[in-house]
Amino acid sequence: MSRILVFGAGGRAGRAAVEEARRRGHEVTAAVRTPGKYAGPPVAVVAADITDLEAVRRLAVEHDAVIAAVYDGGADPVDFFPRVGKALADGIGGTRLVWVGLASILADDNGTLLMDTPGYPQEYRSFYAAHQAAVDLLAGSQADWVSITPCGDFDHEHPERTGAYRIAPADAASRISYADLAIALLDEIDTPRHHGELLGVRRA
Repeated sequence: MSRILVFGAGGRAGRAAVEEARRRGHEVTAAVRTPGKYAGPPVAVVAADITDLEAVRRLAVEHDAVIAAVYDGGADPVDFFPRVGKALADGIGGTRLVWVGLASILADDNGTLLMDTPGYPQEYRSFYAAHQAAVDLLAGSQADWVSITPCGDFDHEHPERTGAYRIAPADAASRISYADLAIALLDEIDTPRHHGELLGVRRA
């Protein structure tokens, strides 16, 4: 059994990660900005701001692994994601970090970033770049991290847990459920195989 901290445990990806971790018998702590609003599975809940270096440092050292599945709709992503990346890069220490990333900055089977492929929406380019900035900060640190994201997008029509996934290049048409993404996240905690990489996963 591992002690796992989930930042963003109130969101869809975070809740799925909490559920999968509990399914495997891990001890889980949900780190959220407002504990009173947490409505996920019953676990220990702490108030924490992932952009707060001291909070990240204090909580990370108490856990075997950290999952970060964060988004702040009230913040400017150009500011938010680099701040998150900086806090994690400087505060995570030797704790394993699994970052829920963004498909837009994954490469397709031709080596082209999804955000640079023809027809990909460019009105959110600053959002994509903010995610890349966070990853760059992690890549420049000593952290043991991996980024895992859908190869394309989440499957809202078929949200069930199939119990399987496969690693693949970026593909805007591919889909995976939150529950199956969570399997990939926990696999990289239970049996770490990838380090300092961006991985795309899709339905098997």
